[in-house]
Amino acid sequence: MIIFPAIDLFEGKAVRLFKGDYKKMTVYGDPVTIARDFLKSGATHIHIVDLEGAKNGETPNFDTVVAIKKATGLFCEVGGGVRSIDVVEKYLSAGIDRVILGTAAVNDRAFLQEAISRFGERIAVGADVKDGYIAVKGWIEKSNVTCDDFFKDMQSIGVKTVICTDISKDGAMQGTNRELYKRLNKTYSVDITASGGVSSIDDVVALGKCGMYGVIIGKAYYTGAVSIAEAIEVAK
Repeated sequence: MIIFPAIDLFEGKAVRLFKGDYKKMTVYGDPVTIARDFLKSGATHIHIVDLEGAKNGETPNFDTVVAIKKATGLFCEVGGGVRSIDVVEKYLSAGIDRVILGTAAVNDRAFLQEAISRFGERIAVGADVKDGYIAVKGWIEKSNVTCDDFFKDMQSIGVKTVICTDISKDGAMQGTNRELYKRLNKTYSVDITASGGVSSIDDVVALGKCGMYGVIIGKAYYTGAVSIAEAIEVAK
């Protein structure tokens, strides 16, 4: 199982939100410095989200994302506001390894299919789950697509990687939704990265037993609850 330490970007800084609420934001400082700390801890991958982009569909933190990649050389995946092929190409041609489609995967089928046909495994899809439905636009709106319908759909299109976040758990430090991830992993043949609520090494161990492809560690790193080095060790 791959450990993905997370960096959420807002105005060029590393931040965390509480349950996706932009009004409940904690600022943690320079993203490149944090990324270098991940590298020192033995990380091989980084998960990056442009929170401003997620709201407005643009790429205000593009330069910061590229700076993280250049400073560390780690496998970088990025999401947040990726709603056109031009933006996908912009990231991939700048050396970013994988681009995550969120809102666009729900609302723009033609774009998703084009992205998958052109870039294959370099495209991942974000499944942000709120009360059993997929949320869009930086988690602000709930769609009418259920979690299971979405997973069935992504599998049929040929999506290789789905990053699944239980919004109710995100940033709350109350543990992760193990039952959800176990069920999804048994039911669908996509690679699932679990996100949201990882608050202890026990969560990491449990998600490994659920057969996850990856796990994203966000707030637990920033508060010191989980050491990236230890998480990588147990994930092996």
